[in-house]
Amino acid sequence: MTTEQVSTVRGDAELVARAGHLFAGAQHEFVCAARDLSTWSQPAARQAIQDRMRAGGEAGFAVKKLLSPAALADEAARRHLREVTAKGAQVRISSTRLPHETIVIDRRVMILAGRDAPGLREFTVTTSPALVGGVYALFQAAWEAATDFAAYLGGDVPHLDADGLAVLRALGAGHTDETAARLLGLSLRTYRRRVAELMAKLEADSRFQAGLRAGELGLTGESAVSR
Repeated sequence: MTTEQVSTVRGDAELVARAGHLFAGAQHEFVCAARDLSTWSQPAARQAIQDRMRAGGEAGFAVKKLLSPAALADEAARRHLREVTAKGAQVRISSTRLPHETIVIDRRVMILAGRDAPGLREFTVTTSPALVGGVYALFQAAWEAATDFAAYLGGDVPHLDADGLAVLRALGAGHTDETAARLLGLSLRTYRRRVAELMAKLEADSRFQAGLRAGELGLTGESAVSR
C-alpha cells in the first residue's frame, strides 16, 4: 500500500491475502476495538492472522484489545482472553457498544470492518495519517474510559435489587414469560419490561447472554442482593 491509500476488500480470505503482511510487519503496537472475538468470521482466517502477529509482552511491542461485554458471553472466550492477558496483552471492557471492529497497527495502518451481514464482509484498509490518527484518538478515549478485563470480571458488579434477581432466576430456570410472570405475581407486560431493564443493566444482547453475564459476576446468589 502507498501513503494515504484507502482500499476496500471483501471477505476474510481477500483481507488475509491483500493485507496479511501488515500484521506481520507490526513493530510497536497492535490495537483492536471489537464487539466480540469474531472480527473474522472464518476460523482459518483468524488463525492466519494470529500466526502472523507478534505476541503481546514481547519487548517493545504492545497489544491492546477493547471489547464489549458481549465478548464475555461464553467460557471459551473468557478463557482465550485470560490466555492472551497472561502473555502480556492488555484487555479492557467498554461500557459502550462497539458496533464496528477497528484495528490500528503502529498508528500507521487502520483496518475497519463493515457491518456483519449476509455475504462477504467488507473491510476498509487505509494508511491515511488523518484517518488513522483520528480513529486512534477515538480509540484512546474509549480505552481510558473502559475497565480492565480482570477487574470487570472480579469487581465491577452492577447492582441488582431483589426484584431484579427474581427476574434473573426466572430466566435461568427457563420458564416461559407467561409462567415466570405468574410465579412472580406480575403482569406479562411488567415482567417483559423488567426483563428488558435487566438486559440493559447487564449490557446483554439476549436473555441467554444476560444469564451468562450474571453467572460470571456472581449475581445469581443471595449475597448479590446487598451489592
